[in-house]
Amino acid sequence: MLGLDTFGDVTHDADDRPLSHAQTIRNLVEQGVLAEQVGVDFFGIGEHHTDDFPLSAADVVLGAIAARTTRIRLGSAVTVLSSDDPVRVFQRYSTLNAVSGGRAEVILGRGSSIDSFPLFGYDLGDYEQLFEEKAQLFAELLKGGPVTWKGTMRAPLHEQDVVPHTESGPFPAWIGVGGNPQSVVRAARYGYSLMLAIIGGSSARFAPFSRLFHQALKQLGKDPLPIGAHSPGHIAATDEQARQEFFPRYQQVIRRVARTRGFAVPTRESFLNEIGPHGALYVGSPETVAQKIAANLTVLGANRFEMKYGMGGLSHEALMTAIELYGTRVIPRVRELLS
Repeated sequence: MLGLDTFGDVTHDADDRPLSHAQTIRNLVEQGVLAEQVGVDFFGIGEHHTDDFPLSAADVVLGAIAARTTRIRLGSAVTVLSSDDPVRVFQRYSTLNAVSGGRAEVILGRGSSIDSFPLFGYDLGDYEQLFEEKAQLFAELLKGGPVTWKGTMRAPLHEQDVVPHTESGPFPAWIGVGGNPQSVVRAARYGYSLMLAIIGGSSARFAPFSRLFHQALKQLGKDPLPIGAHSPGHIAATDEQARQEFFPRYQQVIRRVARTRGFAVPTRESFLNEIGPHGALYVGSPETVAQKIAANLTVLGANRFEMKYGMGGLSHEALMTAIELYGTRVIPRVRELLS
């Protein structure tokens, strides 16, 4: 499966002025609709709560896309479960599943971006325990039927019916992992699929996580589950055009978030390394991006790739072009290479 993810980065107009949050969201709906039209398999929206990424209610936007599409799978990429309530997350995505005719998915994360913790009154000191308990509860909710559960971070449930019920079993649920082996084992223990969030460095360094996931499932007596990879990228007609469009915006965005997240501000040299064969960025022409996707899916032992398209400051038109090229040129070429 080959999909697209977005964090709802604020786009700019032709005069390089930022669009309103409302217009950014309306444009995002159009992008999701186009993704289906050009043959993309999955469209995901990641949860954020900042001026640069105003997508705080991804499920609402996905519902709008669901109403205008019939085939494409739709989901979160990622939902910060630690600062949300598992029952409400389940209810929102089981509702999306109903609206879309069974096309919903959810990717759950601990929160590499922690803006939601103070916003909703959660203590970062409880970071690990919050996710452990909530991932366990969400796994119980996915089973269907009345839920009995007890933890320390929320009220217990006793034979609680949680609605709406799904029509045909649980919708797909994944745990996003950015480099923590314990998260890989947790995903296996609770029966989640594994999504490798590779945003920097060599993709090959995540291959041991794939092996660990398979080993953990086997030791737990569970059947194999899918493994996916998520990485940033941008596609244009040529390698040079893609680089020229993406790098200045990428550098600006990383410079802003570096203050709070400790990222190194990319240089031209480090950028060229990241877009090379072994780096985490998929920036270039359709052929360049397709070759890299096919190679890294093989290295990772993964059967799904999601490109986080877009970067704050790019135009809606540039993103629509990238989506069209991904669906019409990259996806068919990846499938050809892997066949």
